[in-house]
Amino acid sequence: MARNNNRTVVPESRAMLKQMQYEIASEFGLYGASTGVGADTEFASELGFSGGIAKTPYLGHLSSRDNGSVGGEITKRLVQQAEQSLFH
Repeated sequence: MARNNNRTVVPESRAMLKQMQYEIASEFGLYGASTGVGADTEFASELGFSGGIAKTPYLGHLSSRDNGSVGGEITKRLVQQAEQSLFH
């Protein structure tokens, strides 16, 4: 039987990670095609993120590579933040 180790250790971080996901995806230009706007963090409500409650926009047009690049960038930034907090 497979174990599911993909769980949030700190549940309070879920909203922060979701916001980071939308910000990075908008920086990569991945939401522009689905929303019809330039997709900036200023337009978080148009991306489905407003008031701390995340609504899931339709993302079926994104490839696995695009989604993976967002996840990789999240990991990279979290590691950089951890390194900075350790060494500064």
